[in-house]
Amino acid sequence: MGHKKKTVELDRDNGVAPGLVAKNKKHLVVAGGRSHPELTAAVARALGTQVAPVEHRTFASGEIYARFEVSIRGTDLFIVQTFGEGLNESLIETLIMIDAAKRASAKRITLVVPYFPYSRQDKKGRGREPISARLVADLFKTAGADRVMSVDLHAAQIQGFFDGPVDHLFAKPVLLEHFRETLTAEDRETLTIVSPDMGRVRVADTWSDSLDAPLAIIHKRRDPKVANQVSVHEIVGTVAGRTCLLVDDMIDTGGTIVKAAQALKANGARRVIVAATHAIFSDPATERLQDEAIDEVVVTDTIPLNESRRWESLTVLPIAPLLARAIHEVFEDGSVTSMFGGDA
Repeated sequence: MGHKKKTVELDRDNGVAPGLVAKNKKHLVVAGGRSHPELTAAVARALGTQVAPVEHRTFASGEIYARFEVSIRGTDLFIVQTFGEGLNESLIETLIMIDAAKRASAKRITLVVPYFPYSRQDKKGRGREPISARLVADLFKTAGADRVMSVDLHAAQIQGFFDGPVDHLFAKPVLLEHFRETLTAEDRETLTIVSPDMGRVRVADTWSDSLDAPLAIIHKRRDPKVANQVSVHEIVGTVAGRTCLLVDDMIDTGGTIVKAAQALKANGARRVIVAATHAIFSDPATERLQDEAIDEVVVTDTIPLNESRRWESLTVLPIAPLLARAIHEVFEDGSVTSMFGGDA
C-alpha cells in the first residue's frame, strides 16, 4: 500500500503552520551591566518592559561572573552598558555578558554602549601607538555582539572598526530641545555657537544651522606628550557681547572647556554655556567647571553622575528616551536614521 503524504495547512495571514506562529514571534529583552543600572531601568520603562535579571559577581581574585537568570533563547537581546568610573572592569564584564548570552542561544545580541570606551584612541598620532578603539570593537565582535549602538562617537570612523551594523545616535536633539525651552529672548538674539577646537567644527556647524546662530572657533594647541593639558591661542569669530554656547562630545577633566570659556570671557562674551553629551568628569573636572567663566553646564546621563559630582549650575538631561526609540526601531526593523531627519 502507498503511504498517504502528510500535509500541513499554512496560516493564511502568516504563511506558516499555525503551531509555529507563536514560536517564531520576535521577543525583545533588555539587560544591563553594573555600570549604570538606573539608565538600563529607564530604557526598559520607556520600552514598556522590565530589565531581565542577571546575576553579577566579582570574586575575591577580581574575576567577574555573569549569568542570565531567565531564558533568553531565541530573543532579540539588548545589553546596556556604559563606561565611566571603573571603565576596564566594565569592559570585561560586558565581554563576559555577551559570551554568556551567545552561549544561552540569544538570536541577536545588540550592545548598547552610550559612551564608547577608548574612543579617543581612534588613530595613531605617533609611531608605536595602539588604535585601542579598533581593539575594543574587535573584542565586542569576537565575544559575539551582532550589532553596536552608541551615542556621539568621538570620531565617526569608529563605525568602520566594527564588522557589523553600528547605530550612531546623536544627543543633539535632546540638548536642542532643552535650549529651545530655556534660552531667554536676549540669549537667542545674541547667541553664537562655539567650537572648542578644530576637530569639533563640523558638529558646531550643524548646531549653528539648527539654532540659526553664527559660528566661532577656538584654535588650541595640545602637547602630545602631556595628557589633559591644552593652551588656547586665538578665537575666530565675533564673541564680544554674545551668549556663547560651547558644544563638545565629552568633558573629561574639563581643562579644554574651562580655558575656552576663560578665553571667551576675556574677549567680551556676555555669557558662556557649555553643552556636552558625555560627562566623564574625571578629577578635577567638578571643581574646574564651577569656574566663574562658565555660567551653565548641560550634559546627558550617558555616564552616571553621583551627587558629589553635581552642582547648582549643572543640568543633566535623560538619554533613555532616545536609546529606547532607537532600540524600538532596530527591533521592528525600522529606520534609526529617520530619528535624526534622514531618509526613512
